[in-house]
Amino acid sequence: MRVVVALGGNALQRRGEAMTADNQRANVKIAAKQLAAVTRLGHNLVMCHGNGPQVGLLGLQNDAYARLVDSTVTPYPLDVLGAQTEGMIGYMIEQELGNELPFEVPIATILTQTEVDPKDPAFANPTKFVGPVYTKEEGDKLAADRGWTVKADGDYYRRVVPSPKPKRIFEMRPIRWLIEKGVVVVAAGGGGIPTMYDETGKTLVGVEAVIDKDLSSALLAREIDADYFVIATDVASVFVGWGTPDAKAIKMAHPDEMDKLGFAAGSMGPKVEAACEFARLTGKRAVIGALEDIEEIVKGNAGTIITTEVNGIVWY
Repeated sequence: MRVVVALGGNALQRRGEAMTADNQRANVKIAAKQLAAVTRLGHNLVMCHGNGPQVGLLGLQNDAYARLVDSTVTPYPLDVLGAQTEGMIGYMIEQELGNELPFEVPIATILTQTEVDPKDPAFANPTKFVGPVYTKEEGDKLAADRGWTVKADGDYYRRVVPSPKPKRIFEMRPIRWLIEKGVVVVAAGGGGIPTMYDETGKTLVGVEAVIDKDLSSALLAREIDADYFVIATDVASVFVGWGTPDAKAIKMAHPDEMDKLGFAAGSMGPKVEAACEFARLTGKRAVIGALEDIEEIVKGNAGTIITTEVNGIVWY
């Protein structure tokens, strides 16, 4: 099968963990071992990844340089930082995945630009978490000092930025060419570099946003005619009543049933939306589950399967 795996940025830089290059590489190494299993099963792997923690950290480093070293330097905008993360994370994935696979298996990262609509309502309601976690007191102070929007993310608080929906991936032709040659492709990192056309409609420019990687991955999966779409996260399946004594895990569900349940916009919501969109538009399966279960997910034995093949919901 042609399998697209969307790997969360938090799987590469875990919550509460020091945001060092060594820690990120250690997490990428764990991910590479799991992802290599997909290729060993004979499948054609296309991989996407999130970048929320990484792009937020780069933003803080840029801001610190401007404030502490040279006030004449303007911090780089989010589109440029997003491009940096595609190279940084793609490099680590290529290297660690290459260490797991035979030398003959080609791997390539494609710097990917994604078009968004300048009129997308997301620009008026930031929801995408970026950067490290803070206590409520730290978050409130940063919001006041820097003009950030800060929202709760579980037990912590994080900066949020606009997350417009992807309209088009510009590098689709070279991505297809590589896939047809049997290359393991890493693309649409962080949802792709956010771009849009200016008021003339002729000039492409960057934009201050972070595109949701799950929605971009679903778009990529449809464009390359993927057989299976996997969203790898840090939970074994999608739960109803998460964090409560009545929590129930979903084994399989129709997209229409998932739409009725309602999930948080900044966390599970985009994953469910992306999986439902892929299943509904293609008639194929999308699965949300834990990275460590990726081999069993691809076999159909783990995670939450979203498919038009069933009516209603099947519970674990």
